[in-house]
Amino acid sequence: MISWSNICAPPRGCARRLVWQTIGYICANRDTRYAVRTRRQLDRHGVGIARIQTHLRRGFRKPDVREYSTINNDIDLELAARIDQIPISRYRNFSIVAHVDHGKSTLSDRLLELTGTIPVGSVGQFLDRLDVERERGITVKAQTCTMLYHYKGEDYLLHLVDTPGHVDFRAEVSRSYASCGGALLLIDASQGVQAQTVANFFLAYSLGLELIPVINKIDLDHANIPRALEQIETMFELDSDTAIPVSAKRGTNVEKILPAVVERIPAPANNIDKPLRCLLVDSWFDTYLGVILLINVVDGVLKRGDKVISGHSRKRYEVKDLGILHPDRKPMPHLSTGQVGYAVLGMKTITEALVGDTIMHIGNEVEPLPGFEEPQPMVFVGAFPAEGIEFQTLDDRINQLVLNDRSVSIQRENSNALGQGWRIGFLGTLHASVFQDRLQKEYGASLIITAPTVPYKVLWKDGSETVIRNPDDFPDPAIQKTKVQDLLEPIVKVIMSFPQEYLGDVIELCENNRGTQVDMTFLSQGNQVLLQYLVPTSHLVDDFFGKLKGLTKGYATLDYEDAGYQSAPLVKMQLLVNGNSVDALAQVMHRSLAEKRGREWVKRFKKFLRAQLFETVIQAAIGSKIVARETIAARRKDVLAKLHASDITRRQKLLRNQKEGKKNLRMIGKVTIPQEAYQGFLSKSE
Repeated sequence: MISWSNICAPPRGCARRLVWQTIGYICANRDTRYAVRTRRQLDRHGVGIARIQTHLRRGFRKPDVREYSTINNDIDLELAARIDQIPISRYRNFSIVAHVDHGKSTLSDRLLELTGTIPVGSVGQFLDRLDVERERGITVKAQTCTMLYHYKGEDYLLHLVDTPGHVDFRAEVSRSYASCGGALLLIDASQGVQAQTVANFFLAYSLGLELIPVINKIDLDHANIPRALEQIETMFELDSDTAIPVSAKRGTNVEKILPAVVERIPAPANNIDKPLRCLLVDSWFDTYLGVILLINVVDGVLKRGDKVISGHSRKRYEVKDLGILHPDRKPMPHLSTGQVGYAVLGMKTITEALVGDTIMHIGNEVEPLPGFEEPQPMVFVGAFPAEGIEFQTLDDRINQLVLNDRSVSIQRENSNALGQGWRIGFLGTLHASVFQDRLQKEYGASLIITAPTVPYKVLWKDGSETVIRNPDDFPDPAIQKTKVQDLLEPIVKVIMSFPQEYLGDVIELCENNRGTQVDMTFLSQGNQVLLQYLVPTSHLVDDFFGKLKGLTKGYATLDYEDAGYQSAPLVKMQLLVNGNSVDALAQVMHRSLAEKRGREWVKRFKKFLRAQLFETVIQAAIGSKIVARETIAARRKDVLAKLHASDITRRQKLLRNQKEGKKNLRMIGKVTIPQEAYQGFLSKSE
């Protein structure tokens, strides 16, 4: 048989790779358009396209297209060969554990520059790809990058996973930590240990990660390195002598981190001979490729063209493309045990990508990896189009926003006051805030967003339970008396860190929000307090963090975790305008708050309604009980203006006729509530 080496024999290196990729593409597609684009490069080495086409028509043996070509993505064979020569014992997978704004993304930039993955002086926060991440200085989506590091004469393959620091993305963080063997525990020298540092430390510690303490921002004038070292020993029981003081902004001592990673973080287990198991860490949507998965190959080897199956959805796919992020997508022939990379399986929607799922070979299925759980939204808002906005157009745009975030749940709902809209669920308050900012930035006044609510549970007397995500579905008082056994509200464990001088004010804030104290720790040096409270989630979403920041002049930090449900006397309060319920403004709340909140509601809503030709009554009601009322007097015409010296009976008759007319008008009249009234009432500003 005539082999492909008889067709052309270009020199080694780039030209040979170019020829093989061109031939592979032609074999796969029977199309010469790609080959024509590379005619000049091939002709330089004496290789003619016509010569290749002639041999193709004769039907000679084709190379393995799956290994040597991808559409619009050329495999870097030199990089692939270099990676293949590195044994698994020299793989290191690690992440960075830190509080928000402690310099996690900046440190990632310095490590990428140190290994030559990105050029020095590149755009800051390289791994933060979303606009909202750069604007807020936070990490929302987990990102990974593969680095090649030469140490003591040997190449090491390092996988850095940049994870979100906020508790709202705890499921994503835990999956990211599960793909790592160790982590850098990053502490701000000027702030010390803060709330999310503690929460993320215990999560990483529970997963058995090897932790390397790193003290950042040592270049600041008010940096307190001795305090940070003592906190590392007293709070985390780690050896402070192993801590590495650095300045990620200036690059000071950053070169000491990677040797510590190589020497102290263990390599992944060598399970290359076992059946394939890949952990799905994250996913995002690409306009041309569909859903792209971020995976960690735990066992076996994944190759292009493999037939795979999801361990939980049981859907089947074919591997279209795979590779590493170095720092952008670099296609590879395969991913082996211990590697973290991307894979394109042909998924059309982000809902098919279940974070924590296990990808396995069809016909060689094994037990899925443990720890999978569906994300459960904990904060819900209603969104409705304003007047003059086409619903279908806005629906398409909102669905585009959720393409890259499968943890956002969205379903349509109808409101008597606002018409068709959506009920959108989020993982937490920050998650909701980020998404709302994107909605407001893109659509502004064309969208009305209701106050955030939380899911409640109703335990029925027949033993069943229902989760209430929309206040409209909450049972009325009459039904509660006959059919409901108990009502449950969600609670969270709040961890706050702040200076001792604000302790009294913070405790008062927690008590006013129906909190229950769990623990209080005075941190040595730095005059800091670590306070833990159980707080109802409904109070947490009601700008609890904003109030905390205001009381402590911005010095407080907050973290929280789900603590289940507790029994509570809950009621649904509605706003009535001339007896008609405004369902979009209904809320479920604790009975003790109803009267105070009701008076605030009616006074606030009165500001945004115009006077009518008849009397307008605004009421706050719980079932049939009215807890507060405000009245807007009718606009009246001066019917006595035309009378000068008339009889008193004539005056009384005109006034009596006007009164009867107002009464009849109120019976048939309808108050039209403008969109500005909803937006003004729901806005946080007074």
